[in-house]
Amino acid sequence: MTEFRPRGAVAPLRRPASMPRRLTVDAAVAALRPEEPLHCLRPQAVRAAARAFVAAFPGDVLYAVKCNAEPAMLRAVAAGGVAHFDCASEGEVRLVRSLFPEASIHFMHPVKSRGAIRAAWQRHGVRDFVLDTDAELTKILQETEGGAGDLGLIVRLALPKGSAAYDLSGKFGAAPAEAAALLRAARPHAARLGLSFHVGSQCLDPSAWTRALALAAEVIGEAGVAVEIVDVGGGFPVAYPGSEPPPLADFMAAITAGAALLPAGVRLWAEPGRALVAGGASVVVQVQQRRGDALHVNDGVYGALSDAGAPGFRFPHRLIRAGGDPVAAVRRDFTLFGPTCDSADVMRGPWTLPADVREGDWIEIGQLGAYGTALRTAFNGFDRALVVEVADPPMLATAGYGAGTAAARIA
Repeated sequence: MTEFRPRGAVAPLRRPASMPRRLTVDAAVAALRPEEPLHCLRPQAVRAAARAFVAAFPGDVLYAVKCNAEPAMLRAVAAGGVAHFDCASEGEVRLVRSLFPEASIHFMHPVKSRGAIRAAWQRHGVRDFVLDTDAELTKILQETEGGAGDLGLIVRLALPKGSAAYDLSGKFGAAPAEAAALLRAARPHAARLGLSFHVGSQCLDPSAWTRALALAAEVIGEAGVAVEIVDVGGGFPVAYPGSEPPPLADFMAAITAGAALLPAGVRLWAEPGRALVAGGASVVVQVQQRRGDALHVNDGVYGALSDAGAPGFRFPHRLIRAGGDPVAAVRRDFTLFGPTCDSADVMRGPWTLPADVREGDWIEIGQLGAYGTALRTAFNGFDRALVVEVADPPMLATAGYGAGTAAARIA
């Protein structure tokens, strides 16, 4: 019987039958000669990055599930010592609970449906919820029947626009005076009261956390009520070509400095996503046609390469040629076009590759553990992909994340 999937649903990643575990990428490509995108997972790198972050952060680490919800990656995060999960939907809550019955799950989306709140509270044992308006506070209290004395309420604080690659200041968060008022309103109902913020994704400036914590301290002081938790959010960066962040220790020092301004006894939370999983996956795409300096490949912005499109992220990459045939020593810059009929399916790069790249060659693209799998769509029917686990180190290392060394072959 043919599997039924709703129109537009994304096909799950398929694991090839009878493949040995933990091949190298080259061996997997040689064995499979894939004509579909091949996701190469490195759970050992995710485990190491999670372990390093947990050891460095002075509080509880909540993995941001939205970044990569592939079960193998979630298990690697947990194996690295993460026991808390930041979920943004009932679907994420349900997935995490199915994998980790004893995990602590926190519903960190500031706007939730009533049904999602009820299901999280009643069926999945979620006790912590984020809010940034009076309306959301009322909704949470109604759907949890007042919280039964075990409700965690976290107020999301808006920050001024920053310099992160993805600014997150515009959609969520209460202004400081409003956040203080929400803390006062939530306090009588909360077994645990907290304040959260997010400096923006891929933030390269450690002092952004110090400034945000100083503002959080002012808001708590203005609220005049006891606060048990301050959540410093995510945004912790990783290395990409041309963008090398400071080491993890610098971010932790900045957080420690800012936390000194908070009332005594406040517990810190963090919500890393990219920092834990970016180096944990690459995607191998195949060249289907060359037109001068343009390469048409079998994945693109509607698949695993969304960040390589309009956001313009650059990724480590290398050419793989079947049979070990030699490649040109001369290199040149190329533009990649994805497989859909949409002209917006373009990734400017530049992608620096051997000058003789040709149809049938493969390109391995790294640092796609973050959002590569998560943003796949079924647009134009290009939704099929393979997945294997490989033994290779990350294609690009980030200082302090315990993810090994950068491979010398990377562009």
